[in-house]
Amino acid sequence: MPYEPWQPGMAITANRLFSISPVWGDWSPVWTTSTGANTPSLGNAAVTARYAQSATTVYWKLEIVFGSSTSFGGGGGSDNWRFSMPVAAAAITQVIGYGEAQDTSVSGSLGRCPLRCRLTTTTTMELEVSGGRADGVAITSGGLIDAVSPWAWANTDALRLWGQYETAA
Repeated sequence: MPYEPWQPGMAITANRLFSISPVWGDWSPVWTTSTGANTPSLGNAAVTARYAQSATTVYWKLEIVFGSSTSFGGGGGSDNWRFSMPVAAAAITQVIGYGEAQDTSVSGSLGRCPLRCRLTTTTTMELEVSGGRADGVAITSGGLIDAVSPWAWANTDALRLWGQYETAA
């Protein structure tokens, strides 16, 4: 239900209260690339995508643990991954959240690196490496995430993301 500001004479109804009270629900993110070519596929990845909208603010969280039948796309380092958002945003913006990528080929939780989530269109976000790995090993292919950045992705690697943004109203 879209947000509508209170106006004089409006009655308090269950639907009206629901429109201003955030209630978490699921969304199914679509995984594409910046060029639209070399499309990745989630396959049997475990995906948890939840969001809540309060007025013109969307709160969201996304966790993907890639599976054995996940295809990471074939665009190399020039075709950045994109994930669709649950509600259209008011504008493109450089930061709507944060998260981490995890390379499970590294022992324990040391193969993690921080990410910044940014809207590159009003309906999709891309992920940018925003720091080094937790074990101090340098990331040689940083920037926006794609099929080979910040590492060669594999089964059980993961993305954990969360944030908020303003909707188009």
